[in-house]
Amino acid sequence: MDDADSRDRRDPRDAEAVSRFVERFAAQLTEAGMQRMAARVFAQLLASDGGAMTSAELGEALRISPAAVSGAVSYLSQVNMVSREREPGSRRDRYVLHNELWYETFTRRDQILTHWEKTLRDGAASLGPDSPAGTRIAETAAFFEFMQAELLGLMDRWRTHRATLNLP
Repeated sequence: MDDADSRDRRDPRDAEAVSRFVERFAAQLTEAGMQRMAARVFAQLLASDGGAMTSAELGEALRISPAAVSGAVSYLSQVNMVSREREPGSRRDRYVLHNELWYETFTRRDQILTHWEKTLRDGAASLGPDSPAGTRIAETAAFFEFMQAELLGLMDRWRTHRATLNLP
């Protein structure tokens, strides 16, 4: 009996279907601007029941090298999408998705919007509010201000809605 047969008995899901999901979602994340290998690792972690895997498990599932896993995890750690935890009783690390991942990601995006808005307002003032460039930059700053206010309300509504979903 090979490893694939024993793996199939432990996980009743269709491995090919899971792989297709991981690659499809990773491709969409890549189209949205995420690094390709980081997108694949993130999608694989998202598809795992525990939301955590070792480097070896990620490498095996995605058929990628340890160096590729390391680079992807480094990127995902920098953008606070995963964290590294020591596997109990072992020297191996597990890479773990954060709790409330999407909420945290969008909250950080809100902080970025605040930073950009301030820089854009400073730029608009420097270029002159009546110049075409100053007007364009001031409008961009106003857009980010609007998005930030909407995002805060949206996150509050999400928390209220999530409580009604009966999710674990």
